Amino acid sequence: MRSDRFEQIRMEGVTRRYGGVTALESMDLTIQGGEFIALLGPSGCGKTTTLRMIGGFELPTSGLIYLGDAEVTALPPCRRDVNTVFQNYALFPHLTVWKNVAFGLQMRGVGRAETRRRVEEALELVQLAPHAARLPGQLSGGQQQRVAIARALAFRPALVLMDEPLSNLDASLRLLMRTEIRRIHQSLGLTTVYVTHDQQEALSMADRLVVLRDGRVQQVGEPEEIYSQPVSAYVAAFMGYRNLLELEVAGHGDGRVSLREDGLALSGHNGRGDLGPRAVAAIRPEDFHVGPAATNQVEVMVEVVEYHGRELGVEGVTSSGRKLHFRTPTRLRPGERATLHVAPERVLVFPEESR
Repeated sequence: MRSDRFEQIRMEGVTRRYGGVTALESMDLTIQGGEFIALLGPSGCGKTTTLRMIGGFELPTSGLIYLGDAEVTALPPCRRDVNTVFQNYALFPHLTVWKNVAFGLQMRGVGRAETRRRVEEALELVQLAPHAARLPGQLSGGQQQRVAIARALAFRPALVLMDEPLSNLDASLRLLMRTEIRRIHQSLGLTTVYVTHDQQEALSMADRLVVLRDGRVQQVGEPEEIYSQPVSAYVAAFMGYRNLLELEVAGHGDGRVSLREDGLALSGHNGRGDLGPRAVAAIRPEDFHVGPAATNQVEVMVEVVEYHGRELGVEGVTSSGRKLHFRTPTRLRPGERATLHVAPERVLVFPEESR
């Protein structure tokens, strides 16, 4: 069932406007055949619009889209070698699992023997062959999602598009389906474009991430690069740097930056960009440690404590009213004072306007 029918997907200057609103601005993106790409960002950032234009469900206002060497910008979905897994599954409730997977093949005139072979192969792949005679209403949410995936795979498309397919599942099923989708991708080598607003989902599944904001690409890179080397305070915040502190720049040079304000004194590393008189220090909650230190020490009053198993998630407030989020195995209670510190190499500093 492996598909190797094109080497690349290319979007060149693709823009989509709805009246005076720009949903996507000048998207330039190349996706290699067999790659798993995650489009990541909050609601309204342009990720679903991008997916729908690749699939042919919407036309760009300007720009070109290529599947391999073929320019497909204006082609309808039925003339693209693409299949889509939707958020709501879109299964026929009165048809069995087998018939749901077979329906599209039958509508396209695929012969009976070939349809049977493809359906059985797809159901085996998603581990649903024993449930072929059941109706969708007799399945769990995760099983229904696998039926939708099997239906897409039965077409043997060169490209699979997935639009937040796990958003309707509970937490445990999402974890299970993340693993299943990644396993299927690795076994088939299908080119996959996956839309999500969940950073953990994107990091765990994708070969590369495309982070979007207000219709513009902010950063493209492998998960480790996006996670550890965000290019802006916005990307840092989206990738788990929950503490964003706007402070005055007291000095900088050789990649090091000193920041001071409201009794705080922090030293960190310049992220990317020229700094002005003010900058944003980005710090992950897990990079704070409870206890004194010679540098980057902060005093907080504990306000909120959340139990996370082996550690606590804590919100504290400084004497000037700044809220800080940190994680610690140390047992703390609301109303207690705590001394925190963070290593300078764990503090990324960005220009103020990149937030």
